[in-house]
Amino acid sequence: QLQASGGGLVQAGGSLRLSCAASGGTFRSYTVAWFRQAPGKEREFIAASAVQNMRTYYDDSVKGRFAISRDNAKNTVNLQMNSLKPEDTAVYYCGVGRPIISSISRAAQYYYWGQGTLVTVSS
Repeated sequence: QLQASGGGLVQAGGSLRLSCAASGGTFRSYTVAWFRQAPGKEREFIAASAVQNMRTYYDDSVKGRFAISRDNAKNTVNLQMNSLKPEDTAVYYCGVGRPIISSISRAAQYYYWGQGTLVTVSS
């Protein structure tokens, strides 16, 4: 079971740190990704930490502002979000799966999801 936390209300330019915790399992054998979904829009890829090569991947819209990291000791995957913009407002979800690298941004490749945490960025 995945539990996402850390969302909240922040002003534009501010920062938030999201956390995805796993209970009853470990992230060690999985690729972990963050997606987000704004009202009326499809779920979109934000970032991933790939288990195959331990590299990180980002959507262009967040590259340089967001950073995904694993904390194996705490069994969490974190998303540090800096320089937040109003267009970052969405419900953020963490997911785990074993996608091939070329499909790492496809939501259908992830088979466990957290419940989502709401991030609201005010202008």
